[in-house]
Amino acid sequence: MANIPENLHYSKDHEWVAVNNGLATIGITDYAQHSLGDVVYVELPKVGDKFETHESFGSVESVKAVSEIFTPIAGEVTEVNDGLNDTPEVVNSDPYGGAWMIRVKMENAGEADALLNAAEYEEYLQANA
Repeated sequence: MANIPENLHYSKDHEWVAVNNGLATIGITDYAQHSLGDVVYVELPKVGDKFETHESFGSVESVKAVSEIFTPIAGEVTEVNDGLNDTPEVVNSDPYGGAWMIRVKMENAGEADALLNAAEYEEYLQANA
C-alpha cells in the first residue's frame, strides 16, 4: 500500500497538506506519484497567486501523462518549490519532503479539518482501487 504519513491531511484528488501557523504546505501523495510514473516536469504558480479551494494550481508531467494539481486549501501562494524545475524526479523519490510544491497562506484555518486524515485516505484508496 502507499506511504501515508499520519501527520498530514489528504484530498480525494491525491494532494497532501501540512498545516503550520496558518500556512499550508501542499504536494502530491505517494499514491499519486506512483500512479503517474516517472515525473519529468512540474508546472507551478507564482508567489502572490490566489486560489480557491479545489482550483488547479499547476500540473505534473510524467512519461505517462500530464495531470493537473488542485489546491485543497484556499489562499495566497507565499512560496513555491523552485527546486522542482531542475529536479522534478524528486516528486517520485520524496513526495512528502523535498517535493512539496507550494505554501499557501490559508484564508480559513479550519479548512484543513474537512480533509481526510491518514486512515480515511487509506480507506478511500482501498475503496477506489
